[in-house]
Amino acid sequence: MTTLTATAPLDLLADFPAIPAGWAYLDTAATSQKPAQVIDAITRSYDTAYATVHRGVYQRSADMTLAFEAARCRVAQFIGGQENEIVFTRGATEGINLVAQCWAQTNLKAGDRILLSQLEHHSNIVPWQMAAERVGAQIDVVPLTHDHRIDLDAMAAMLTERHKLVAFAHVSNVLGSVLDARRAADLAHAVGARILIDGCQAVPRLAVDVADLDCDFYVFSGHKLYGPTGIGVLWARYDLLDAMPPYQGGGSMIDRVTFDRTTYAPPPGRFEAGTPHITGVLGLHAAIDYVTSIGLDRIHAHETALVTRTRDALAGLNSVRLFGPGDSAGIVSFEVQGVHPHDVATILDEGDVAIRAGHHCAQPLMDSLGVAATARASFGVYNGAADIDALVKGIERVTRIFG
Repeated sequence: MTTLTATAPLDLLADFPAIPAGWAYLDTAATSQKPAQVIDAITRSYDTAYATVHRGVYQRSADMTLAFEAARCRVAQFIGGQENEIVFTRGATEGINLVAQCWAQTNLKAGDRILLSQLEHHSNIVPWQMAAERVGAQIDVVPLTHDHRIDLDAMAAMLTERHKLVAFAHVSNVLGSVLDARRAADLAHAVGARILIDGCQAVPRLAVDVADLDCDFYVFSGHKLYGPTGIGVLWARYDLLDAMPPYQGGGSMIDRVTFDRTTYAPPPGRFEAGTPHITGVLGLHAAIDYVTSIGLDRIHAHETALVTRTRDALAGLNSVRLFGPGDSAGIVSFEVQGVHPHDVATILDEGDVAIRAGHHCAQPLMDSLGVAATARASFGVYNGAADIDALVKGIERVTRIFG
């Protein structure tokens, strides 16, 4: 592993074997590349230590169970929660759906209202639409400020005692704008509403403490945090989890099963039916260790510098329109006027620059911006100035081709 000093800039490309020399990977907001430390942890878990968890009485199963639960403890420490408040899911999407099913089932009724924002990912829109349709609730949408942040002043004016749930992104996956999550939680709680925060884009780059945020639910995915796919986390206050019915039935989530009646395990086991993604959990543990060894403050500072350099460079190109605030967290969305974002991304790929192009699972946001799609560059700990130079050079080529 690369050795870091307190003041050294991040120079971690050597930790990422899937990034060849000269390839500018600028799609971390979609999924991060994996450091060797995570790959090695997953390989070891299959190669020399594999067994199932929670069931076996033989030593290897007991050891794997200890490692699995140690990962739960590590996640809790990482976000400031308690171990019994950590539910392992397949990703943030499943975490949101779990709350939209289990919490909404007993807490929403006809006439209640759910508050979302204009910039939400589809995963934080569609589950709430489905929940609202089931019970006859309504959805309201908070607009954005002129610099593309969730307008919390508008939120304060919109909230009523009929609002039971607020669901916002901590960091926008398109704009990189950062939510004042504590203020949003205070506003929600002032009218008796619960608040869920989508932390997918936050946890890889910002220190998160759910107690300080005073939220009720927090979700994130491992694969955006330099961990494996297929693993995610739902954190929720224990009293809320304890009052929620199960999400799925099956093994592990039970207390006692008879054909007459089944009783359920306490949280978090109640929400983890079936054999879990064991190696995914161990890989997530390794990923958390990796980012904390670097320091989230250093990661944020590194990505902030990359965003500033990118926005400054793109602002100097007359044909480029930038979206989002100047202090966006690790993400720069833009359009090259007169060129479809897919064409921009294709031409950049010819120069070994990988970006995302499309609606980014945020079609309502695209509608509000007045575009069908954007191009998006997003950064990770492996990126540096050379990647930005390659991006700018590629966009200059785009403007020459279509100019």
